[in-house]
Amino acid sequence: MTIISIIQIIIGFLGLVLIAIPFSQNIRSINYKHILAAIFLQIVLAFALLKIPFIVQIFAYLSEGVTALQLATQEGAEFVFGYLSNGSLSPFEKSGQGNAMIFAFQILPLIIVISSLSALLWFWNILPLIIRSISKIFEKLFNIGGPIGLGATANIIMGQVEAPLLVRPYLSKMSDKELLILMTAGMSTVSGSIMIALVSMLSPQFPDINLIQHLVSASILSIPAAIMYANIMIPSSKITNFDGSSVPKVYDSSMDAITRGTRDGLEICLNVAAILIAFIALVSLLNSILGIAGNWIGLNDLSLQLILGYIFFPIVWLMGVPTSEALVGAELLGLKTALNEFVAYGALANIEPDLLSDKSKLIILYGLCGFANFSSVGILVTGISAMAPERKNVLIKVSLKALIGATLASCMTGLVIGLLI
Repeated sequence: MTIISIIQIIIGFLGLVLIAIPFSQNIRSINYKHILAAIFLQIVLAFALLKIPFIVQIFAYLSEGVTALQLATQEGAEFVFGYLSNGSLSPFEKSGQGNAMIFAFQILPLIIVISSLSALLWFWNILPLIIRSISKIFEKLFNIGGPIGLGATANIIMGQVEAPLLVRPYLSKMSDKELLILMTAGMSTVSGSIMIALVSMLSPQFPDINLIQHLVSASILSIPAAIMYANIMIPSSKITNFDGSSVPKVYDSSMDAITRGTRDGLEICLNVAAILIAFIALVSLLNSILGIAGNWIGLNDLSLQLILGYIFFPIVWLMGVPTSEALVGAELLGLKTALNEFVAYGALANIEPDLLSDKSKLIILYGLCGFANFSSVGILVTGISAMAPERKNVLIKVSLKALIGATLASCMTGLVIGLLI
């Protein structure tokens, strides 16, 4: 590691923290010990998740499990969709043009299977045990209550709307800061079902790394960062604690977990497919308009990606990406924020090999790992408001802070991972 890269990393940590301070409700009340604790915890967790041999081996087994799940899902998908779910079974001769992978039949079914399996593991108390163990660490370090610790940590496995359901009885009692933590954590992580789909998408671009290890690590690392940014933006010492049982019952039986998990997975699939169709079409339309406007003013390559790239360029540089590659990474981060993570990861999966180094691609992989985009703000506000209607005004008030905090939290994980590579 060169002196210039070390200086860039130091400036990165300072810069990513300083960006959030102007959004604080009370700058004088910011607890800087919590900031240092969050950064230190991120570095320690990153080292443990990526460097300690037995943890690396656990992820290796998990990766083998993911491969088995992909094959099992393909069996079910082939029965329903036939050759559409497996390009190698196509009865037609490939022309070499177009996308041989049919996203709806080869990627989306994974979401249904993982959603169903996650629900079953939750009913069997396997996932609650893991989540509560991690949550306890965050509760002690950041002086937060059990409900918000559980709700925030559950986002590592569950979706951004499903996780708040675990603490639904406490939503009406939570302070503004606790609701901000819940929203920020929800948008700075991706759920387990989405992770598996992303693994399938990104495998050709990252053939030599354990993708599930890095995506799980990215979500885990984003939780302390999300709590840190919420503490910066709304400093508060108010704590909401559990009244009784710490982990509520969600499902009535194993069969109930499987069927409800399958139904939830189907709903996620339909939402993902619909959003991708609409957003990719809108981006294409907007780029056509920008291309025409660009020709009038002498900018032949004007596009939404280019505009977003210049906006996010400083942030991507703060993440530790070299100046020569920062614009490419910034375009991807901008796509994720303006549209969604699927669009951005799809662009990353198809990026030209020589545009980003392996290290920069991994940093960007972490920076994109989250639901932080404008559509997610609406989804979160609507979803949590349905559980606690009396808190709707507060949710709307903190939603922009949550989006900024979640974006910066994912960027912070990218910086941390770049430090360890």
